[in-house]
Amino acid sequence: MKITEYDISNPYTATVKNTERITPAETAEVRHITLSIPDATFHYVEGQSIGVLAPPPKTFGNPHHLRLYSIASSRGGEKGELSEIAICVRRCFYIDPINGERYPGVASNYLCNRKPGDNINITGPYGRQFHAPKDNNCNLLMIGVGTGIAPFRAFIKHIFDERREWKGKIRLFYGARTGLDLLYMNKEKDDFSLYYDEDTFKAFEALSKRPHLDDDPEIEGKLMDNALEVWDLMQDPDTHVYIAGLSSLERTLDRIFTALAGSEKAWADKKDELIKQHRWSTLFYD
Repeated sequence: MKITEYDISNPYTATVKNTERITPAETAEVRHITLSIPDATFHYVEGQSIGVLAPPPKTFGNPHHLRLYSIASSRGGEKGELSEIAICVRRCFYIDPINGERYPGVASNYLCNRKPGDNINITGPYGRQFHAPKDNNCNLLMIGVGTGIAPFRAFIKHIFDERREWKGKIRLFYGARTGLDLLYMNKEKDDFSLYYDEDTFKAFEALSKRPHLDDDPEIEGKLMDNALEVWDLMQDPDTHVYIAGLSSLERTLDRIFTALAGSEKAWADKKDELIKQHRWSTLFYD
């Protein structure tokens, strides 16, 4: 679905309650932003996104600039407050391909510059790529990179804090360039360690071998290190797979799973089976 096709006719006014940097000063800025949305008609579930209507550059000629952000809170609300949600925002910049100039990303910089008490216009929620299985015995295989961790934070909080007594295996493979970039898993913000004592939950951190060269995280190496368990999980009819991150991650995973399956056809057949059985869920962004 193209960004221009989203319905933005019924926006909500959200107020920034809190904004905190969750990466150290020496690395890329990523902020965990808590929004208060007092409108009782706003409801969402894990895996959905909101649209942020940021003021556009004057050259755009449009009244707003729409950008989607995954909700990082479970349906119970951020820290149990039903009227509050959190989003994870990386301050982005881009290089103009014509003049080579560096420009700030419109929505990300707008959000990262907001202060507590500021109002922003949001729309949605949109989509629902991630559905938690009703059966607590199901296994969950989660793979994410960068801010793709946000929907998994919501998902895991829902499972352990609200569903409780999850009996199936939960495996989270998360990639970042450095240990400092492990969003929600570093010293600035460490949410996932709350669940490390759960018998069913294990998290695997995949870091770049050459972060100074901006190499991609070694998600491939981490998955191959655990290839036997990953592939065994995929053969289990009770396993559901969830993937979130940049669109390039899809190609990387197809290559990895082709190697695990033994051939392109074997992986294509397995992927088709997972999709048809509604056990393959993805959330990719550019």
